Amino acid sequence: MSKDINKNPWQTLNIEERYDNPWINITHRKVINPSGGPGIYGVVHFKNTAIGILPLDEDYNTWIVGQYRYTLEEYSWEIPEGGGPLGQDVLDSAKRELKEETGIEAAKWTEILEMNTSNSVTDEYGVAYVAQDLTFGESEPEDTEDLLVKKIPFSELYQMVMAGMIKDALSMITILKAKALMDLGQI
Repeated sequence: MSKDINKNPWQTLNIEERYDNPWINITHRKVINPSGGPGIYGVVHFKNTAIGILPLDEDYNTWIVGQYRYTLEEYSWEIPEGGGPLGQDVLDSAKRELKEETGIEAAKWTEILEMNTSNSVTDEYGVAYVAQDLTFGESEPEDTEDLLVKKIPFSELYQMVMAGMIKDALSMITILKAKALMDLGQI
């Protein structure tokens, strides 16, 4: 018996908005689940594309950003990240985020991945780039950002992921994908 993997086995009975702000919208949904029974589903809709940037200089040094993450109540080291409004050019948003958080601009941009960040509860979509041929200026963080920017060799950053010192999903996936591409000689 073959299964049509493109057929949605869920039936939505109704959708109620429970929360909305400039970044997210949360809905509560009454559904019929794939086995035919009644159920509920909460969906978090993100109003921005998640964007990650791995800046690399010619010696394979990179820059990471440290900040206290309110939701986790802990400090987090990450690649430069941000959001780009849905419908706007993702690369333009990536360039803005890199300059804003680090002061770095890049002449060469390579998209290395697309991802769904947590597809069981959210529709958030992410894209990551490697930025090269770098020039340096002053950062321009938003007023909600208290950032520390740190230059480190990419090999050290990779070891931070492997040691569990970096836990941010977009950072981890970008770093691991970049390492695999480096090993293949593609970066």
